[in-house]
Amino acid sequence: QVQLVESGGGLVQAGGSLRLSCAASVSIGTINVMGWYRQAPGKQREWVATITRGGSTNYADSVKGRFTISRDNAKNTAYLQMNSLKPEDTAVYYCKAQWSSGPPYWGQGTQVTVSS
Repeated sequence: QVQLVESGGGLVQAGGSLRLSCAASVSIGTINVMGWYRQAPGKQREWVATITRGGSTNYADSVKGRFTISRDNAKNTAYLQMNSLKPEDTAVYYCKAQWSSGPPYWGQGTQVTVSS
């Protein structure tokens, strides 16, 4: 059974930084795409960033230039470095893993709160 465990969330002032981690219970070397999503209160879950097995990255326009996604296959962990945080970044952040076939797997989420 695949498990993804997010950590690193917390309360930070606007302009601050946080680094989220997503630790997998299996080797992530074969995962095609790992991604970060977020869900703010009263809103739908939205895509934030993805990274492919080959290292290609994509970002939502709202976070481009501020967030950086990365993966360390040796540690079976993906990261989301978040800089210049804004109050509108407040949400529960989820990690997602997608292999070439089969259903995606999600973590339980970690809360990020940015105060103004």
